[in-house]
Amino acid sequence: MNIFSPSYKKSSDEILVQSMAEGKKAAFDEIYLRYSKKMHFFFYKMLDYDTDKANDFVQDLFLRLIEKPHLFNTEMRFSSWLYSVAGNMCRNEYRRISVRKEIKTDADLDNFHYEQEQTSASIDFSKFKSALTKELDELEPDHKLIFLLRFQENLPINEISQIVQCPEGTVKSRLFYSIKKLSTKLTNYNPNL
Repeated sequence: MNIFSPSYKKSSDEILVQSMAEGKKAAFDEIYLRYSKKMHFFFYKMLDYDTDKANDFVQDLFLRLIEKPHLFNTEMRFSSWLYSVAGNMCRNEYRRISVRKEIKTDADLDNFHYEQEQTSASIDFSKFKSALTKELDELEPDHKLIFLLRFQENLPINEISQIVQCPEGTVKSRLFYSIKKLSTKLTNYNPNL
């Protein structure tokens, strides 16, 4: 590393984007390091578990960021803005492929998780995860997006509201509807529900 190059490891995302707008390559490298895996997994989940498509979308997302860092909405947190752009890319893809009912297996998820021992609990969890994936694919795209932002990315309701550009009450309603539908469909995994 060049001793004259600034280190961006401790910089906020917003500072990094500002530095990117000034042409600092190291700032982009740090943003990419922070978000590329998260965004890949997000696209993977949103785009029918297609690894190649997720790779393409991550590349497109970061290419947009390189080409137009000035489009970053400074009234939002960077992560919220990035998920907002990614969500819009997914919505555009859904419109482009008006029918997307092909259900794929959960086999590629092993690339994202640590290997588990094949105990009965892990086999049951694997079956549950597979069933949950199938049921998530049955949700409306906006409901699926909100569910994943809340429970995969652990984002707060107000931030999700900014990302999907709808009121917090609508976000809560869609989460409630999604959880209710999923719990109804998955009751055989917890008969006490």
